[in-house]
Amino acid sequence: MRCTVTGLNSTTWPEFAELVERNNGIFGGCWCTGFHSEGQQRGIDRRAVKFDRVQRGETHAALVLDENGVAQGWCQWGSPNELPNIKHRRIYLAQAPPVPDWRITCFYVDPKHRGQGVARAALGGAIEQIAGNGGGLVEAIPEVAAGREVQGRFLYSATVELFENFGFERQRQVGKHAWLVSRQVPSAS
Repeated sequence: MRCTVTGLNSTTWPEFAELVERNNGIFGGCWCTGFHSEGQQRGIDRRAVKFDRVQRGETHAALVLDENGVAQGWCQWGSPNELPNIKHRRIYLAQAPPVPDWRITCFYVDPKHRGQGVARAALGGAIEQIAGNGGGLVEAIPEVAAGREVQGRFLYSATVELFENFGFERQRQVGKHAWLVSRQVPSAS
């Protein structure tokens, strides 16, 4: 699939919102808020939370647009303050790693476009955006997919193998199939 990658902001909000609405709110109505501080709250309007964060510039994502300008996926990234909720928190904190400058927390690819390189484009775009924001230590907690059958809808944190293709290295296992991976991203400036 030919695509372009752009940042999530007030200008690209309509494309992002259309993708989320087309897919029933994503993961049961998450609206990509699960890793934000509000993510665990019940009874909130997650669409409004995400919209407010976008308007204030307090959320980041590499948004993948197809050749028609329609969003088909994204990769969310941000600072630890922006994305404090992480997977496997207890195990992660038992041997707390150096505090990263950035985290990559979740991906989403429209089901009709899975297996077409959207997640790869999104991760590449996120790394470019991080470099454009000064670079630094980047961490993520993806899952090993090699040697096992995994449904794409459960890989919201992508695969270790994808991250390794972008120079990330495994630091330690934090879940049955989950690994903390990290790499230094140089500043683009």
